[in-house]
Amino acid sequence: MPCPFATRRDFLGRASAVAIAVALPLPAGRAAPSDFERNPSAMKHRVKVTILDKKCYPELQRQYCKDPNAGPCPCYSVGDEFIFMRDEGRDDYWHLGLNTLVKTNGNPDTVAGGPKMPFCSELWDAISRYIYAGLQGGSIMEGWMAQENTMITCCNDGTRPVIVKIERIDYE
Repeated sequence: MPCPFATRRDFLGRASAVAIAVALPLPAGRAAPSDFERNPSAMKHRVKVTILDKKCYPELQRQYCKDPNAGPCPCYSVGDEFIFMRDEGRDDYWHLGLNTLVKTNGNPDTVAGGPKMPFCSELWDAISRYIYAGLQGGSIMEGWMAQENTMITCCNDGTRPVIVKIERIDYE
């Protein structure tokens, strides 16, 4: 089925109609919507990512990797913490986590997510959808984890996975 907004003209035409409808004055006797009606969730959200553990499977690396001595992931250290925001002029999600590092025992310039490089692509691929959901105030893992705002997961590297905790932090 083709997209209903297949052409730019169709899209702009429909968008203009919506903009006009929104701009029309309210019917007589109807009050303007309250802040709560306009934004039922005044709550804001951040997402914290913590590196819980790093695993390494040297037998798999010897058998399958081009570098049989690749070792554990060099991008992160256990205990690294990152805070993602989408307010106050920041939008860390669309920058792939660049400069979200808030705590490390290593050199910040060599940590993925530090000031010099974005998140590792394998970890980003595994966790970005949960970060996005959390930043929007959504449940990260309802029905699976003890708290719906928290999840434990890992990156996609099967010979040296990095285990992370993702937490949605709600604040006003």
